[in-house]
Amino acid sequence: MASAVPSTSATSLALSQAAPASTSAVPAPPELETLSLLSSHRSVLGYLILSRGQPISIIRHSGVVFEGEHGRKYATAIGKMIEGVQSALEEVSGEANEGDEIRFMRIRTKRHEIMISPDKRYLLAVLHDPAT
Repeated sequence: MASAVPSTSATSLALSQAAPASTSAVPAPPELETLSLLSSHRSVLGYLILSRGQPISIIRHSGVVFEGEHGRKYATAIGKMIEGVQSALEEVSGEANEGDEIRFMRIRTKRHEIMISPDKRYLLAVLHDPAT
């Protein structure tokens, strides 16, 4: 499943969102095409693109699992996970690895797997069912 995760930057995705709405004559930005391809994978339950600011907010999402209050709960939990892991990384690393930051996180439970790719301004989180 790791190969299904795009290697595009969430920053460039946000920039492409500012572009005018696409028509049938104008192709969608590559980032949106990648997200569409990602969300169409049979094991992917959905994705979230979140802001890094406080409070964390949902910029874009796909999948029923991220609708409404449930999506906001996931967004808050993902933000807390990133903050906690980054804090622990800084505590363990000390000054030796100053500036070290999380590049990718993968958390697997009995039911789901969540993959988180943080950027300086955004977080991309993908939830999938590893059993499918």
